[in-house]
Amino acid sequence: MQVFKFGGASIKNAIAVKNIAAIIKLFPKEKLVIVVSAMGKTTNALEEILSTFLNGENPELLISNLYENHISIVNNLFPEPELVIQKLTSEFKKLEESLLLCSKARYDASYDSVISRGEFISSMIIESFLIQEGFLARKYDAPLWIKTDSNFRDASINWPLTEAKINKGVQEGFKENNLLITQGFIGSDNKDNITTLGREGSDFTAAIIASSLHTNSVTIWKDVPGILNADPKKIQDAILYHELSYREAAEMTYYGASVIHPKTIKPLANKNIPLLVKSFQDPTKSGTIIHECKVAHHIPCIIIKEKQCLITFQVTDFTFISESNLSDIFSAIDRLHIKINMMQNSAISFSICVNDDWYKLEKLISGLEDKFDILYNRELELITIKNYADDLIERLKKDRNIYLEQKTRKNFQMVVKPLEN
Repeated sequence: MQVFKFGGASIKNAIAVKNIAAIIKLFPKEKLVIVVSAMGKTTNALEEILSTFLNGENPELLISNLYENHISIVNNLFPEPELVIQKLTSEFKKLEESLLLCSKARYDASYDSVISRGEFISSMIIESFLIQEGFLARKYDAPLWIKTDSNFRDASINWPLTEAKINKGVQEGFKENNLLITQGFIGSDNKDNITTLGREGSDFTAAIIASSLHTNSVTIWKDVPGILNADPKKIQDAILYHELSYREAAEMTYYGASVIHPKTIKPLANKNIPLLVKSFQDPTKSGTIIHECKVAHHIPCIIIKEKQCLITFQVTDFTFISESNLSDIFSAIDRLHIKINMMQNSAISFSICVNDDWYKLEKLISGLEDKFDILYNRELELITIKNYADDLIERLKKDRNIYLEQKTRKNFQMVVKPLEN
């Protein structure tokens, strides 16, 4: 048994969906659990729809555009699309119903209820197409399997309950089917409210399922040949890693490598389940394998994390930053479930670089502005270089304003803003 995960790029249009079927046919004797993301840029579109609605504007046109995009995919997949279009229309009605219950006061729960519709839509289309192609396939909704707490947008897994539900569901599903399809990124709490596992969390879903079932492997199908030492869209001559240890891969994801969700590695490493990252455009190539190994990599690894915010807290009475000040800051960060990507302190200030999630950051700033003078800069980048070389640092500093930088034995980080042309 294997787990396959197909991300948004690998199911972005009808041609890509047909390619999924071609890949599955390469594994005729395998029982497969298939985890799917939303199609293409659907998650971004849903975020815009939610933001528009919460700002008091009408998102009707945005919803219509998203619906027509999915209609186009359906029409290109099915000779007789009427039944699938009925199901699609039903899914979009559920989206509109979810929107009506949204509010800024409960933003995180609102986010999960709306953004998760993308995965429900894609899984319905893919199940219908695979059945049309002759596969014995059945869809199981992830909230029935993935049980979490109520920390919306970054929910924690109830592992014992989740493992029990996955094993029961999969055992039942494979009695009559060879393919089981479910949604990535989403789960539910003990009141059956929809929760999500964090942006790009479908990789984590695949790892949860594989860990629960003790599968042979997990394969993440991407639009790149495997894990590279840099994003090939941003850095020329990126180099493919054919093999990585769990520890090295976990460190790369911590610093923001977007090819794998940060929480994916741990459950697989605990069960010694290999993770393969392969190209859906060239599925016969070996890609990258992440497993227990002692391969040492000394080439620099460049990770550019976009949409960052740099926040500086300054004491107001000319005293030094104290442990009490840091306790106030960290307590507020913990309450809001904000992840620090980089931090640095001086005698009278403390700075953090975090994801630019303004709904949370606005609460952080307003909650601490009576204790500190607070400065912030948005729309920044965090650049991390593992195994850095000085000439590479200087090359990456070119045409960028540097806001913050720090260097350790092996790693270099800087918070920057590209210069405008």
